[in-house]
Amino acid sequence: MKQEYFVVVLAHSLRGRLRRIHIPHHAVYVILALALVGCISMFGFVASYARMAWKVANYNALKREADSLRARYQKLQKEVSQTDRQLADLELYATEVSVAYGIKQKLEGPSDIAAEGKLVPSFAESVQDYDFLRSTDVLTLLNTPARRFRSAASIPNLWPIDGRLIGGFGDRVNPFSGEGREMHSGVDISGKIGTPIHVTADGIVIFADMNAGYGRLVVVDNGGGVETWYAHMSKIYVHSGQEVRRAELIGEVGMSGRVTAPHLHYEVHVNGRPMNPYQYLAHASMLPQASKDAFSF
Repeated sequence: MKQEYFVVVLAHSLRGRLRRIHIPHHAVYVILALALVGCISMFGFVASYARMAWKVANYNALKREADSLRARYQKLQKEVSQTDRQLADLELYATEVSVAYGIKQKLEGPSDIAAEGKLVPSFAESVQDYDFLRSTDVLTLLNTPARRFRSAASIPNLWPIDGRLIGGFGDRVNPFSGEGREMHSGVDISGKIGTPIHVTADGIVIFADMNAGYGRLVVVDNGGGVETWYAHMSKIYVHSGQEVRRAELIGEVGMSGRVTAPHLHYEVHVNGRPMNPYQYLAHASMLPQASKDAFSF
């Protein structure tokens, strides 16, 4: 059987000679198939390149957006950090005010000020305590039965260290867990490690040793049922049974016991019950200048 084919005629432009080329059908089909495959491959390559270019463009756009968001986040983080510092300063100021004037406050909502809890003073208690501070003087304290001392030098009316009040007397949030509330039976006064601690009144040392929660603790019996406690000390310079005089050096500020930062924990006990030491410190000498200026009415 004779094979079918295509005839291609070529004519020479100068000589006029004709030349016939026989091309089999299957060769033409193969060429067409190869051309189709080439077109499909080229289309796939172009589509792949276009898709890759689109992805690169999207990636660059996302990268620019991510850089913009990162810059905004860093800016917001800086603003939040500044706001946190301001809130911490305001909280410390509020604590100092409440300690200075015995203003009792309660927190409505979350216990953390940063969590938008609203700090609301108890009006009746604030007015009562303010009237007490306006009307009370040292003679009144002396004449109160629970506050009779052996002599004027036995009144705990001296600041034990030169520092600022950083923690008040009364109910507070647990500083270690941040949850629950506990009774703070004294006041905390800021001080660096090694700051000298002076006894606030004449008396006899009845305890000068380590205590689990208080760390290095000195307890002085000032007479009349009054005791002064000095806790978290780094060094103790007195011993049990020793007689001490007002302003005498008894130790140094430290971080012993249950503490988060160096400071002096100072308590005043009357007939075995802890009292707010600020009612004595308010009339004491060596009062820090910042406390006098900041809390004057």
